[in-house]
Amino acid sequence: MSRVNFVGYKMKLPGHPLLRMGMGLLLVFFGLLGFLPVLGFWMVPLGLLILSVDLPFVRRWTRLLNVRLGHFLHRRWPGLARKMGYGMRRDRG
Repeated sequence: MSRVNFVGYKMKLPGHPLLRMGMGLLLVFFGLLGFLPVLGFWMVPLGLLILSVDLPFVRRWTRLLNVRLGHFLHRRWPGLARKMGYGMRRDRG
């Protein structure tokens, strides 16, 4: 059983890849309709995170966004970055 970590919550995912991909695609699609009252834009990153379990190109994109978010948080709010699990900032070089 696969698990993903989304905003500090660990979620179990279905074991079958087609179910996971269908769930991820539905979340992304309905997340794009986030301007409607019932749906929200939070569904897009969750759907991409679920898709990253099975699709390598989405996984690379998700990792890149995660690293950039960590750098941004360390520059602006280092305490929040540590609380979200980004650890200590490393120097380049």
